Amino acid sequence: MKKKGKVVVGMSGGVDSSVAAYLLKEQGYDVVGVTMEIWQEEEAQIQEENGGCCGLSAVEDARNVAWKLGIPHYVMNFRLEFKSCVIDYFMDEYIHGRTPNPCIACNRFVKWESLLKRSLDIGADFIATGHYAQIEQLPDKRYTLKKSATAAKDQTYALYNLTQDQLAHTLMPVGQYSKEQIRQIAAQIGISVADKPDSQEICFIPDHDYARFIKENTEKELPEGNFIDIHGRVLGRHKGITHYTVGQRKGLNLSMGRPVFVVEIRPETNEVVIGEHQDVYSDSLTCDRLNWMGMEGLQGRRMEVTAKIRYSHKGAVCVIEEVEPDLVKVQFKEPQRAITPGQAVVFYNGDYVVGGGIIC
Repeated sequence: MKKKGKVVVGMSGGVDSSVAAYLLKEQGYDVVGVTMEIWQEEEAQIQEENGGCCGLSAVEDARNVAWKLGIPHYVMNFRLEFKSCVIDYFMDEYIHGRTPNPCIACNRFVKWESLLKRSLDIGADFIATGHYAQIEQLPDKRYTLKKSATAAKDQTYALYNLTQDQLAHTLMPVGQYSKEQIRQIAAQIGISVADKPDSQEICFIPDHDYARFIKENTEKELPEGNFIDIHGRVLGRHKGITHYTVGQRKGLNLSMGRPVFVVEIRPETNEVVIGEHQDVYSDSLTCDRLNWMGMEGLQGRRMEVTAKIRYSHKGAVCVIEEVEPDLVKVQFKEPQRAITPGQAVVFYNGDYVVGGGIIC
């Protein structure tokens, strides 16, 4: 079989990237497996506990799969890129009262920008991952993402920020399958990770205590402040704004006699605004740091799309329009719950990604 070109597969040690490597080899590509070492300098035991795509077990699992598939496997060190583009970004966003999605930053700047550059430098034609998404080239030659074959495992939201050049050099073979089908393929070819659980969402904070992590890894003072209601009346004291996100109900320690929610975080005054259930809903947002994928931009037009405001959001119909360069207003047909500054909003036209940005 004539080889289709060399592809570097980012192998995290999980079932998805492992099967991606297998599928590409079967399709006739010259496949090289690479595991990205992104965790910071720590004792082996701590690295192991972090697990996911960062732990030592990820390297060993990926190496074993590569040996089984008969492909070369290497480990590349991306610790500096991961710290500057993901960890430092994550902490800075929380300190400024926003709730970031570090996986989106990791995808854009580490798994693609850094890995793609190194892969092209060593003679590869493509990189590939085990993401559940599909890449298509439109009639106007632009590349965009199409939702995966199954809505239950679609990861286009977390990939909206990829550039045209990155998409042109990327393969995503898993996007045509369901998770169950991928596990079945893994079992059929006899690789050890067929039943391995999916990695956790934020790999560098395994206990999910974001505030503790930020306190231990930054020199910023994160003092207590006031809880206030939407009219400005003081309700109590909060532990520091990094402990909270819009829509949060648990962990507020406010004796209000009824459920209350975080409505807004104000870093400039160190206040956390508390409101009722209905106060968490809004029918509009603005976003910046835009990346257009399925089109070059709005260019003065208003456009009806479906928008997702978080990974788990089902999407809602809205109209988008550019109010100034790199700033888009989103007007929803129906109010949406917990529109959260720092999170991505991703626009879809049917199954295709139009673009997206960061909620202001």
